[in-house]
Amino acid sequence: MRCTVRKEIQEAVGAYEDKPRDQWLFDYPAQVSLTGSQVWWATDVGIAFERVEEGFETALKDYNKKQITQLNSLIHMLLGDLSPGDRQKIMTICTIDVHARDVVGSLITQKVTNGQAFAWLSQLRHRWDEETGHCCVHICDAQFQFSYEYLGNTNRLVITPLTDR
Repeated sequence: MRCTVRKEIQEAVGAYEDKPRDQWLFDYPAQVSLTGSQVWWATDVGIAFERVEEGFETALKDYNKKQITQLNSLIHMLLGDLSPGDRQKIMTICTIDVHARDVVGSLITQKVTNGQAFAWLSQLRHRWDEETGHCCVHICDAQFQFSYEYLGNTNRLVITPLTDR
């Protein structure tokens, strides 16, 4: 089971850029889509920080606009006809995306311009490590290998500043 979840996440992360996200997420089970989205969120924020350092001052704001567009696309899908499983998957991804949008908005408000700032490092960040072929989870200076345990397609708690702490 864990080998299958790992293989699916690896495939999903690799295929993320092959099609629009709102189509990509239907190609994979909920847990895989959610984890892949989290990997790409951390990757995209990292790319935005690199662009800021290259002189593109609005890179983080541009990414935040992309997040809002992606979130609006998911909300539009929720208003349509979906199977119960797909509806649950999209609602779960929406919940995590709202938090991700809020984090990036906070980084912008705090004028964070570097991926080494505590405001960014203190976030739970997923990364796919090509060398080891594993998903790694980072927070502050801690790094863990994703366990690939089956979580299913369940509700997620809304992440508030209090739960974030």
